[in-house]
Amino acid sequence: MAGREDGNRRAGTGSADGSAWAQELLEHLRPHGRDVRRVVTWLAGAVQGIASLQDDTGRLLAGTRPPLDEDLVAAVAAGRIASAAWEGQGRHLRLVRVTYPNPSAAGVLAVSRETPFDRRTSDIVTHTVQVIELLLQADETTAAGLRLERATSDLRLAILQLLMVEDTVSARRVAAGLWPGLLDTDTACVHVVEGTVEERDLVAEECIDVTGERALVVLCPAVDEHVIVVTPGESEARDLRSLIGGRPRTFIGGSARQSLARTATAYGQAVSALAVAHFRPDKAAVYAERTHPERLIDPVALRDWTDRLLRPLDTLPHHTRAELLATTRLGLEFTAVNAAKVLGVSRNTVRARMERVETLLRTDFGNLTARAVVHLALNIQVSLADTPAGDDSSDDAPVSLCDLLSGPAMRTWAQDLLAHLDQDTRDLRRTLRTWIAEGANAERTAQTLGVHAQTVREHVRSAEPVLERQLLAGGSDLYEVVLAHLALDDLDQPALHGMKTGLPDSLVHG
Repeated sequence: MAGREDGNRRAGTGSADGSAWAQELLEHLRPHGRDVRRVVTWLAGAVQGIASLQDDTGRLLAGTRPPLDEDLVAAVAAGRIASAAWEGQGRHLRLVRVTYPNPSAAGVLAVSRETPFDRRTSDIVTHTVQVIELLLQADETTAAGLRLERATSDLRLAILQLLMVEDTVSARRVAAGLWPGLLDTDTACVHVVEGTVEERDLVAEECIDVTGERALVVLCPAVDEHVIVVTPGESEARDLRSLIGGRPRTFIGGSARQSLARTATAYGQAVSALAVAHFRPDKAAVYAERTHPERLIDPVALRDWTDRLLRPLDTLPHHTRAELLATTRLGLEFTAVNAAKVLGVSRNTVRARMERVETLLRTDFGNLTARAVVHLALNIQVSLADTPAGDDSSDDAPVSLCDLLSGPAMRTWAQDLLAHLDQDTRDLRRTLRTWIAEGANAERTAQTLGVHAQTVREHVRSAEPVLERQLLAGGSDLYEVVLAHLALDDLDQPALHGMKTGLPDSLVHG
């Protein structure tokens, strides 16, 4: 008798009434212990044998598979018999059908031991099957919930990508199924909330909760720390700011109100404002809060200059033109890889579209000043869309870029902006000017200045908080600083109407 008690204790199944195994089995239903593989391993120990679980295709899911009769296993899996017992070659085998959440499929639990199955071990097998079925059902419910969350997240991203290419009709149609009325507006703001990668999902959920699903909340496909929120109403924008108060590493940037067709522009503005938010004590900023150079130029002259610069694109079909402009705006604002992720296309597609715009505009986006000027034109096209154009029949010479940037207001703005750099004894202004002239390449800048490349990077990084603009990341902030240098004649004017280097005449004029 003593030997039998010791054997039961080693198996972890003994007790005064022989039912401790039931308590152990129930432990596997607790949240911390829900693992089918652990249950099968426990079963093998409880019956002092071998146990395995396989699906209806024969794939082993858990445990160690004993020798099995395939025909018998198939009969159990198909439901022709619910269970089977077999004895031979010194082994006793039990096969039991395990019902899956999907009734069209089933698994088979196989248990083998050297001694016959008594009532106790038979009960253990029977109840273990019930626990496994509960765990599989719970897993399927969890998996279904995750699939639904992923599908909803993908749908939100698809809507944003349609807005990014100005296809508002399709965006509204897609949104109407799950979020009726979400895009029943002509204008909206875009906010970008930045936190940690680990907290992003939680931040996105809180954005959905705080806006009452009256905003389009999207996990940014390009930046793992960002959540993009399209807010049709003013109250949703205010509610978003309440999220960042208790989060030390969370920031928010918002755009000016734009038409839905200008979502890509609003997104760029939000990212630009986010850069400013990093330097604000309240960790929040709105694009309209600071003066931008285009506001200091005569709008009619600026509109005329923009129309002339972008006129080669007017010959394209409307859809193609909108697609090229939306892609170029994002491509100038971010890397080709990130722009591709936001738009849901390949990076080669982004590069091909931008190269087509380069060819049509006869410019070279490899030149940083050219990128800044075309970026200015694309933003002006959006912001001054309702400004009447000038009279093309006028005898006055068309206004040039130099004329636009040399006005008193522009020069004063540029001087005030760059003068902040003069307070640093390291001559940050000289380093920054040279770095821009060298296409934001630290190595070439270092060679020109006779310093180390790391010194160049440190100088540029030191200039960011002084100017309240992100420079190393590129985009709108950097382009504004480039325009400031152009306004003060500290940089050469870009060749906007010349031939792009390396392209044959047939491509330039095509």
